[in-house]
Amino acid sequence: MRETRATHPLVPLLAHPQSASDAVRSVAASVERVAADALRLQFVLEADLPRVLVPAPVQGGGRGDRLWAHTCFEAFVAAPDRPGYLELNFSPSGQWAAYGFDAYRAGMAPAELPETPDITIRRGERQLELQARVRLPAAGAWRLALSTVVEEGTGRLSYWALRHPSGRPDFHHPESFSLELESPRTPSP
Repeated sequence: MRETRATHPLVPLLAHPQSASDAVRSVAASVERVAADALRLQFVLEADLPRVLVPAPVQGGGRGDRLWAHTCFEAFVAAPDRPGYLELNFSPSGQWAAYGFDAYRAGMAPAELPETPDITIRRGERQLELQARVRLPAAGAWRLALSTVVEEGTGRLSYWALRHPSGRPDFHHPESFSLELESPRTPSP
């Protein structure tokens, strides 16, 4: 099953069966193309937040590393029929990361983005929401994987995604790229 349209409404992310969490009620995400080379991502975590480790805000946000090792929202973006892809990480701390891969888990290197992502975080009593507007290095049709890592106070991690391949949690797996966004249409003369 492949979705072939941009999603504006939130769609549920599924817990990986080997990492379910009773602290998390739900995780949902949406993506919207806001320009030929830009996306707006939204993630909403509904949970018993006192049991979830939410990274503390970092003054000024900025680029971080190993954000995926803690509570983190992620998007993986690939051009159709190409082995390379971009991994984007957004932390509730306000930090972000971007990595380019030449192929499945191969050739990882920090990726340069045309501008710093714009990240907004809202936290309520039982809900954490992160929105990110990010410009990508190129415009075009994209395949996407949307995912979230949730760290509990015990250190236990749960993994949430639109689709999980069989076996262990693996957001990089080609089967995870289950959302497609078509190339933007150019206006007729």
